[in-house]
Amino acid sequence: MRQAQAGDKVKAHYHGKLTDNTTFDSSDGREPLEFTIGSGQVIKGFDDGVTGMAVGEKKTITIPVEEAYGPKQDELLIEFPKDQFPPDMQPQVGMALNMRNDKGQTFPVTIAEIKEESVVLDGNHPLAGKDLVFDLELVEIAD
Repeated sequence: MRQAQAGDKVKAHYHGKLTDNTTFDSSDGREPLEFTIGSGQVIKGFDDGVTGMAVGEKKTITIPVEEAYGPKQDELLIEFPKDQFPPDMQPQVGMALNMRNDKGQTFPVTIAEIKEESVVLDGNHPLAGKDLVFDLELVEIAD
């Protein structure tokens, strides 16, 4: 039976969880995820997990931080003055925002902490610093 390998376009159903079993994403009720193995469309650990699978095969993989979204980076924590927020905005921990860098590029941040005069914004990916667990099912290998 043919096994998925680098360069193959594949479709896979997945259920992504943290190590405490909290679901962060799933293809349940949706089309399977379609990507080309080794193209950088998905994190390295996901690519590696699907590689070698045959159509119809199911397995569970654990992806360590280094092969997922990497460790949290302290330099991506930004202290931002509260008076720079729009007057009608009430910042709350966990709120997702978009910031613009000095080159005009936007990037997502999450409010991590609210202080008296400032707000701490976290530019890390929400899954940075976490090991990930995926239940995988390979649905198709395109010809």
